[in-house]
Amino acid sequence: MQIDLNGEARATGARTLAALIEEQGFDAASVATALNGNFVPAPARAAALLHEGAKVEVLAPMQGG
Repeated sequence: MQIDLNGEARATGARTLAALIEEQGFDAASVATALNGNFVPAPARAAALLHEGAKVEVLAPMQGG
């Protein structure tokens, strides 16, 4: 299926947000996620189903100052 991941079109076989994070190699413990503009807390990612055209944001904390 085709989704939008951080503003880029991507093909994925993942069916849940948790599976997508693993598939794309993100560190699940250190990212924040949103699905179609709604924040998804880490414990809810396995139940967050993806669909064709879903808009996913995965944000990692930034360091610096």
